Amino acid sequence: MASTRDIRRRIKSVKNTRQITKAMELVAASKMKKAQSAALAGRPYAQLMADMLAALAPRVSETQHPLLSRREVRVRGILVVTTDKGLCGPLNANLFKLVTEIKTPAKYVAIGRKGAQFLARTKRDVLADFTVSDRAHFNEVKVPVEFMVKLFLEGTIDTVEVIYPRYKNTLVQEAVVRPVLPLSSVKDFISNLRAESGTGKFTDERDMLFEPDADAVLAALLPFYVNRYIYQLVLSAKASEQSARMVAMKTAKDNATKLLGDLTLEYNKARQAGITQEILEIAAAAFSAA
Repeated sequence: MASTRDIRRRIKSVKNTRQITKAMELVAASKMKKAQSAALAGRPYAQLMADMLAALAPRVSETQHPLLSRREVRVRGILVVTTDKGLCGPLNANLFKLVTEIKTPAKYVAIGRKGAQFLARTKRDVLADFTVSDRAHFNEVKVPVEFMVKLFLEGTIDTVEVIYPRYKNTLVQEAVVRPVLPLSSVKDFISNLRAESGTGKFTDERDMLFEPDADAVLAALLPFYVNRYIYQLVLSAKASEQSARMVAMKTAKDNATKLLGDLTLEYNKARQAGITQEILEIAAAAFSAA
């Protein structure tokens, strides 16, 4: 049995660990709430864009825009959205598993230091890596998105796909691969926006006038769509990160509390054994003296 001094030292260490994990749990819970609010705040914008496109779709020629043109896929473009820090359970590991399942030629862009480190460690073709703060401002996400769109238009990559942790609820974050470009049609464009905003079909039957013309409006809206859609995926990833970290820290705190109880019981047993041993030694000494 360990000495009481060693057990006291372990108890102090576990108490400090529990205090740290509890603080991290509270911070993650606060950040998760903000990330969820940011994701919900973007839905009205997606709804208005979908309404405009629904009115625009019958008036445009889809074959002329480069973001709608399909070509043979030789090299996939993958945007991997991970965290900058660890202590978030299996969140990043699940994303890395999806990356390792990609066997076709691909070029990668990373958002988050964990993803950049993994891609470099596994010697994959990384074109660039970026960091995005916990607040995930639109201008921060816009930079890597425009970088990938430029590569797509130049022909360096033939697709734009996003691997990210999709937020389902506080306990469940699903690692998914989401194709973004090329769009097969404006209908897909509208369908994605509907799914993002969580709304039904467009019912406004007013006759709308688009200036200078419908094709010009479509050419301007499609880049906005790509930026906005990937931004929404990054917001979902941020909510997933904070949820996973909150759950991981709560589990660590609960385990520390349980371990603290076991150590306290062990300390009491060791202390009681020491007292009993001292009483026996005193009694034996008194008996020998008599």
